[in-house]
Amino acid sequence: MTLPQNNQEYGTKEYWNSRYSDETPDDTFDWFKSYADLADDIRTLIPDKSARILMLGCGNSKFSEDMWDDGYKNIVNVDYSAVVIERMQARNSTTKPEMQWHEMDVRSLAFPDSVFDVAIDKGTMDALMTSSSDVWNPSEQVINDCVAEVSEVLRVLRATGSFIYITFGQTHFRKRYLTGEHAPNTRLEIKTLGEAFHYFMYVLRKDS
Repeated sequence: MTLPQNNQEYGTKEYWNSRYSDETPDDTFDWFKSYADLADDIRTLIPDKSARILMLGCGNSKFSEDMWDDGYKNIVNVDYSAVVIERMQARNSTTKPEMQWHEMDVRSLAFPDSVFDVAIDKGTMDALMTSSSDVWNPSEQVINDCVAEVSEVLRVLRATGSFIYITFGQTHFRKRYLTGEHAPNTRLEIKTLGEAFHYFMYVLRKDS
């Protein structure tokens, strides 16, 4: 795994293309928690195995593959690294041929309105925040990028859809991006995960 020289590189397409190019097609990496760690929560939040699910910034995580193996067969994966999308599509073309893979920026999704039941972000929004070193006073770019992602997610979610965001970011750093004028008619639920080191699951639900 190629580590960045500084955290700001996590927010660049160049870093991710370089990193994935240096890895083998069999290499995988899951931020924070694996699907096995979160399966009970995901099954509760998404009881309908036929729900259309958007995986934001999928990378080479096994999360969507493991969800597929657990019965979720309608998953669309997006990432702005063309390298990883090509590799993940090739890796799953035989065993999971219906799973979709698209090169796409989460801040500008190329989907029509209201076409997904659930969207999942596990660390992708966190990468958008790395261009600012001050979490208490994020830059205008960070705010705009995160608001753009949430706005796009809400646009492509159906009337009763849910956005599941998994992160290490505490509520006083993350809640600002999930509430406000760009997220009307929604309600936010927050669950703390882990013991010694806490992670958080934010569930932003659209109200029909």
